[in-house]
Amino acid sequence: MIIDVHTHLFSREIRENRSRYFPGESAFKLLYDSPKAKLAGAGEMLAMMDAEGVDISVVFGFPWRSSEVFKRENDYILETVAKHPDRFIGLCCFDALSPEAPKEAERCLNAGLSGVGELAFYESGINLKACEALEPILELCREKRLPALIHTNEPVGHFYPGKSPNTLAQIYHLIKRFPENIFILAHWGAGIFFYNLLKKETREVLKNVYYDTAASPFLYEAAIYPEALELAGPDKVLFGTDYPLLKPSRYFKDMAASGISESGRAAIWGGNAARLFNRQ
Repeated sequence: MIIDVHTHLFSREIRENRSRYFPGESAFKLLYDSPKAKLAGAGEMLAMMDAEGVDISVVFGFPWRSSEVFKRENDYILETVAKHPDRFIGLCCFDALSPEAPKEAERCLNAGLSGVGELAFYESGINLKACEALEPILELCREKRLPALIHTNEPVGHFYPGKSPNTLAQIYHLIKRFPENIFILAHWGAGIFFYNLLKKETREVLKNVYYDTAASPFLYEAAIYPEALELAGPDKVLFGTDYPLLKPSRYFKDMAASGISESGRAAIWGGNAARLFNRQ
């Protein structure tokens, strides 16, 4: 089974009128101002999944500031999952700094979505204010034993749209502050799993953390796969594409070149996600 844990869906309204939403949504404009930045709907995603051999996709929208918009887009995710429960797993998404975010998380999780994400702080990083805003949202996830998918990125190297000013210390502080929560850190968690090599504390702090591969072909050499399996653990790496940014075949090519074992590929492709989302 192949499960893609990191994909973005947008309603027809957003897909056909993206520029209408740029005012007041600076992060959305930053990522999607270019006409080359694709926006996908459920039909297009299903066609891609069938063509690429993906069985299930975890779908979510964007961390909109406007509560009106994030409620509508979360409704689109709910409707999509209800229509195709065997193909989609849904997460609810919003700007965690919105005063209405905790209530929206509760609404969506009670309606059957399987976690929250991709929650992102593109302009501030995961600072103290962000952690405080996340507290009631993560409390809901903790009570329901559902994951929170958090946008992270490497704090070094070249700049690209969507690269936030987060630091490894901020990411670590977030995880340590909420030790009982299940986290999926997008984009390899900025490589924080390297610090599992420390003799004290870190391995215990990161015990409930998973790492997805989203955007990996743009960011890392194929050698990241065996390194992550060893340092993060073979049960903690999840296949994620960031579709429609990239299609799964780009990742399959890198995994084949990486030299990881067949069992390692199977765990990444879907075995780990199936356990996490109870789809075994």
